[in-house]
Amino acid sequence: MSNKKKPKKLRTPNVPTQAANVAAAMAAAPARGGGQEPAGPARQGRVVPAAAVAQANFDYTYVKKDLSRIAVLAGSFIVILVVLSFFIK
Repeated sequence: MSNKKKPKKLRTPNVPTQAANVAAAMAAAPARGGGQEPAGPARQGRVVPAAAVAQANFDYTYVKKDLSRIAVLAGSFIVILVVLSFFIK
């Protein structure tokens, strides 16, 4: 396989598109309170409006198939080990 790296302009982050849109919206949102931030340590963190928070909708249907495949393989290996233990003795 090729070890060439893509130019930085062609690289895309490995994040879901919904999360990227939310992150871009949060970065572009203006600060609350007329754009003036309180002076001093009273500011703990930015309050995110409820409209900017999006629920991620991930699809994990393949997980059940993978777990069942792992269970079948583990079970078959245990059966093979038990059968081989009778022949070794």
